[in-house]
Amino acid sequence: MRPETEAELAEMIAGATGPLHIRGGGTRSIGRAISGEVLETGGLSGITLYEPGSLTLVAKAGTPLAEIEAALDAEGQRLAFEPMDYRGLLGTRGEPTIGGVVAANVSGPRRIQAGACRDFLLGVRFVDGAGQVVKNGGRVMKNVTGYDLVKLMAGSWGTLGVLTEVSLKVLPTPEAAASILIDGLDDAEAVKVMARALGSPFEINGAAHVPIGLDDTPVTMLRIEGFTHSVAYRAGQLSQMFKDHAVRVESDSAKVAEGWRWVRDVAPMQDAAGDVWRISCKPSDAPGLTARLGANALLYDWGGGLIWALMPEGADARAKLGTFDGHATLIRGSEASRRALPVFQPEPAPVAALTQGIRKKFDPRGILNPGLMA
Repeated sequence: MRPETEAELAEMIAGATGPLHIRGGGTRSIGRAISGEVLETGGLSGITLYEPGSLTLVAKAGTPLAEIEAALDAEGQRLAFEPMDYRGLLGTRGEPTIGGVVAANVSGPRRIQAGACRDFLLGVRFVDGAGQVVKNGGRVMKNVTGYDLVKLMAGSWGTLGVLTEVSLKVLPTPEAAASILIDGLDDAEAVKVMARALGSPFEINGAAHVPIGLDDTPVTMLRIEGFTHSVAYRAGQLSQMFKDHAVRVESDSAKVAEGWRWVRDVAPMQDAAGDVWRISCKPSDAPGLTARLGANALLYDWGGGLIWALMPEGADARAKLGTFDGHATLIRGSEASRRALPVFQPEPAPVAALTQGIRKKFDPRGILNPGLMA
């Protein structure tokens, strides 16, 4: 099924007699396999409103992300939350859509400073499991009472409703960027360095560490963006701050962008065999947690608050981690791994009860991506 209008989508969902597999661009094959009729949103495509002066964009959910980024780039603007491209890591094809980005709350390295996708959502339109069209939010940021459906839909993976339109706040693209690269730090030292940089007044908007970089040695990466003179000044100050280490500065904008795409899309693990886990935690806990994992490869983002871990196929990262303040998600796994292990972090019983109650409210028949987040 591939509706061309919101009304067609509502009619299809209302008339559905069994489970529906909601699919946007088909680039994020995450979660339990879904048995059901495929419902594609690609027919709901197009930018319906773009006001550069108001930093506002409205697009139908099936609009390719590339189309949105091209329109923004033409006006010197961008999606500040830097959505990751999962295709290299998951080996999928197709084109990422803006609805898929919102449904999965996809955010990249800049989240640590700018915020997540959900923080830039102004409004949503969607069709719930009963076939009703629901609208929440608008084109400006404002306080709300009751359910904040805009935030609720971000990260719901199509289990509460099928998005038809999203409104987003966008931001200007800075004129310059630089990466401060520090070589040779072990994981614990790197986390301390990233914490110190993020606590400085120099507006770091990217902080990552790779134990095995492109030249097989550890590299810690700090990113700054802004006006050219400001970036040059801050790069100099950060170099001085970490003068006791092996510091390099990359100021070529194309190379800086390429390096952070490498981090954003978890390039070190794309062609490596094994399961890939995404672990969110307190940055200060990261080195201790990774010591328990015995991972084949690691990548730290968000100053250590996000860990990507390449594990042997079938290895249960949660069992190795034990109890910790955070959660672990199986992003890439074999069919056997996904059958044997919960893909998403199991919720505590009180939270699980709330989640189930919300799902029953928005999808009383349980037909939207059933079991995907089980």
